[in-house]
Amino acid sequence: MDFSVESATATVVESFRDTRDPRLRAVLESLTRYLHAFVREVRPSLAEWNQAIEFLTAVGQTCTDTRQEFILLSDVLGVSMLVETVNAQQTGTAGTVLGPFHMTESPPRALGDSIDLIGGARRCVVSGWVTGGAGEPVGGAQVDVWQCTEEGFYDVQQPDLQPPGNGRGLFTTDDDGRYWFRTVVPSHYPIPTDGPVGRLLEATERHPYRPAHIHFLVTAPGYEELTTHAFVAGSPYVDSDAVFAVKQSLVVDFTESHDESAAAAFGVATPFIHARFDIVLQERL
Repeated sequence: MDFSVESATATVVESFRDTRDPRLRAVLESLTRYLHAFVREVRPSLAEWNQAIEFLTAVGQTCTDTRQEFILLSDVLGVSMLVETVNAQQTGTAGTVLGPFHMTESPPRALGDSIDLIGGARRCVVSGWVTGGAGEPVGGAQVDVWQCTEEGFYDVQQPDLQPPGNGRGLFTTDDDGRYWFRTVVPSHYPIPTDGPVGRLLEATERHPYRPAHIHFLVTAPGYEELTTHAFVAGSPYVDSDAVFAVKQSLVVDFTESHDESAAAAFGVATPFIHARFDIVLQERL
């Protein structure tokens, strides 16, 4: 059969007929149909198609051990958040994107430890409970957190200025499902714009900013893994996140406290910023 505009899709789909993995076959067939439909609709010139290939090549070449440009591309196109949403737990805390900076392991820390290793000014305590859908405490849950500094940079972005593991910590909830740690209030920040994704944003006149947030990745036996954020209420760009990840239920008040007893319990001095972020996990079926 001659390869033509009319026969192209059926020809390629048929080429996957002997694929043993049914899921792989289904994915490739669907991908082919949608990609061919895109080409028929847009009718890219050969120069434009080569430009697209060069762009994707540049995205891959920008990836390093501490930078994932393909995740960044997925994020700014809303694909990461869409995948997260279609796979989200049906109950409990809303999920969001992993983001491109979960590239190194968070160091294990004891409850109450500080993840701020450079002495930021806006001292903050984040605390909460991890529970199941029926309100049962989830003791022994792993709560992996990571965030940027007050200036808006992650440790992997400033290896000469920040010690490895700054802004990161792996905590284990106590028997009551409670966790708490000390940190600083993070800043809003731009996603990296010095690569091909940045050039895409510039070409489309989109801003690169994310509102201030702390990342959480929570796991516990018998429960679905949860990736989420605590967004700082009132942060710039909370209504126009460059990666579309904000959900209203995840916007958290970071409130100044003068409570001496609370400060003593958390091991800080007054005044301090306190944010409570409770996390509800969905039981694994």
